Amino acid sequence: MSSAPTPLSAIAHRSINWSIVLSILLIVAGFFALLIPELSGLGVTLFLGWLLIISGITHLIFAWKVHTTSRILWEILVGIVYLVTGIYMIVHPDYGLLSLTLVLAFYLFFEGIFELILAFQLRPHSGWGWTLFDAIITIILAIMIWRSWPNSSVWVIGTLVGISMLFSGFSRLMLSLAARRVLKHAF
Repeated sequence: MSSAPTPLSAIAHRSINWSIVLSILLIVAGFFALLIPELSGLGVTLFLGWLLIISGITHLIFAWKVHTTSRILWEILVGIVYLVTGIYMIVHPDYGLLSLTLVLAFYLFFEGIFELILAFQLRPHSGWGWTLFDAIITIILAIMIWRSWPNSSVWVIGTLVGISMLFSGFSRLMLSLAARRVLKHAF
């Protein structure tokens, strides 16, 4: 084996190739999430449940590191809430998905209201209409999810995650291909 350092171009080529492979996998996963939104929604619920459990355990551990009684009690209380919520979401992922969908509808509604306010604050400036358009679409989406809840729980989370994965994969792929072209001309 040679002790010579690996040339920078070889490292960059390997990194870009891995980025392209990961981008394609993300695109494929996004398509599957869109084809089976029920399963991907349950997957998101289980993943979030595990994150809440880990966060709850972290808060309980941190409770032993703080030195004031009020902080100890607060950390224990927050840790227990996270832990119980996470366990509940894992044991009952269908109810967790229902809750997530309803929370998403409320989140989108309030986001749309704030964007609407922002749009009117930006009104004299060029392009304010795009913010208004975004606000209206966000509010309509929130109302659509809320009005069809709990039936919308079956498809909403999985579909949105699939769309996000698909667009992330495509944008990463385009960025990686552009970097490959630049690298090809640089070395």
